[in-house]
Amino acid sequence: MNTPKGLTFKYLKNDLPAGLVVFLVALPLCLGIALASGAPLFSGIIAGIVGGTVVAFTSGSPLSVSGPAAGLTVIVLNAITTLGSYDVFLLAVVLAGLIQIVLGFLRAGVIGYYFPSSVIKGMLAAIGIILILKQIPHAVGYDIDNEGDFDFFQSDGHNTFSEIFYALNYIHPGAVIIAVISLFILIMWERPFLKKYSFFKIVPGALLVVILGILINEWFKTNNPGLYLSGDKLVRLPVANSAKEFIGQFTLPDFSAFNNYHVYVIAFTIAIIASLETLLCVEAADKLDPYKRVTPTNRELKAQGLGNLVSGLIGGIPLTAVIVRTSANVNAGGKTKLSAIIHGLFLLLSVIGLATVLNRIPLACLAALLLVVGYKLAKVSLFKSMFKLGWEQFLPFVITVVAIQFSDLLKGIAIGMVVAIIFIFKNMYQRLAKTPAVVGHKQTMGAAIAQLMRNNYKTEYYYKKHEYKPGEKIIIQLDEDVSFINKGSIAFTLDDLPENSSVLIDGSKSHSIDIDVLEIFHNFKINAELKNIKLEFKNVPEFKGTSGH
Repeated sequence: MNTPKGLTFKYLKNDLPAGLVVFLVALPLCLGIALASGAPLFSGIIAGIVGGTVVAFTSGSPLSVSGPAAGLTVIVLNAITTLGSYDVFLLAVVLAGLIQIVLGFLRAGVIGYYFPSSVIKGMLAAIGIILILKQIPHAVGYDIDNEGDFDFFQSDGHNTFSEIFYALNYIHPGAVIIAVISLFILIMWERPFLKKYSFFKIVPGALLVVILGILINEWFKTNNPGLYLSGDKLVRLPVANSAKEFIGQFTLPDFSAFNNYHVYVIAFTIAIIASLETLLCVEAADKLDPYKRVTPTNRELKAQGLGNLVSGLIGGIPLTAVIVRTSANVNAGGKTKLSAIIHGLFLLLSVIGLATVLNRIPLACLAALLLVVGYKLAKVSLFKSMFKLGWEQFLPFVITVVAIQFSDLLKGIAIGMVVAIIFIFKNMYQRLAKTPAVVGHKQTMGAAIAQLMRNNYKTEYYYKKHEYKPGEKIIIQLDEDVSFINKGSIAFTLDDLPENSSVLIDGSKSHSIDIDVLEIFHNFKINAELKNIKLEFKNVPEFKGTSGH
């Protein structure tokens, strides 16, 4: 497999249309999240541009796309209210960026390796379901709730489910027509028999959907005004009528607020939440990546920190790596970080000279695009394959899905993590119950589990680099119980293996090897070819895998 590496124009034919698709997805979300955050609309676009340029250039992730995140809207809204002005809030964003850069140098990115695979896949499926549920009202022409509002309890007084039923009382025929035509085009565009023709390979279906959406709506305006979509049913991008007016949309931080301790509290809050969301997203991006490339998480924290630093300096709201944009990028065929950069450049062009044209795009056709993205994240085949892996994988997965629907991303992940950890304790209990120390009452079960956890966590899967001689076989001996808490040390070791080496991963002493670790081995098996590493496994089960992600 020829794996794309770094920033290259070699895959421009893939990255250009993918970048365009991500731009179309990101545009209304940037505006909607800024509106929901109580910030100027332009601040959302600034964050999107910075995420697509500054962060994309400095990040080591080939596929993740950064921008304003729905998970920060409540924090931003409350912070602006607490601080009393938007320019003081921008100082908190700048400081949050600096804190993230420090976290990157402190190697805090290792946290990203300790999320179980079942929980990450549950998160992806949950985001897919939320996208579908949230876009149904927009697809039928009920656009009271902002794009980018992913909370269960919405700003318009409804929740995710009641909004759908309420929207059915306000169906706009014009929106339904545009949404149905858009969905038909997007579904047909991916049929194998059409991919035989160059036109369908070169032109992204999303672009045709947007152009047709504008043309159909303009035809409605002339020939059937009752079907015409206007106002909040269209994209609403701020329009600058002159260069001076455009520059005036940027805001500088109020540096005189350095003595306000509330600024520092908010800065730390933003830094921690944004870092967690980013680490979750890049972990998910690596699972979606067909090439199974691994994102350097410490470098990602530095890139995000630099992005928030720049965004805050020029008037943008906080940003993170974002799952919706990232999954749209993967589904559109993006290969390298160039697609994220292209999306950022499109956002920049949109506010410089294309705002008038883009403000004619019906939200109904963009809703169709997000419905397709949502379906791909939450395919029925994913649920089936997770169920086949057994309750230890399926239960944390499905509980994460449900918890995120009714709370938010971080709370849902936390609940899923608790369930996954319970299964680890259950397995340890069952095995330790048969050990001589516990059977003979020389050691309590709690003490035995605690000791095993300490031993497992302290086990470092490494080879002595300073003693390694080229040509020697590197043996990585696995411990008795290998779970997702060992993912970090194992991943670092595999990433550090020298080129042209011979490696044996030995599971002879292991009673159980978690599926998360098997997945790491499976992905490394693919990447080992790039480093000309001869890889052998001894008593290590095959990774069953899941369809969908």
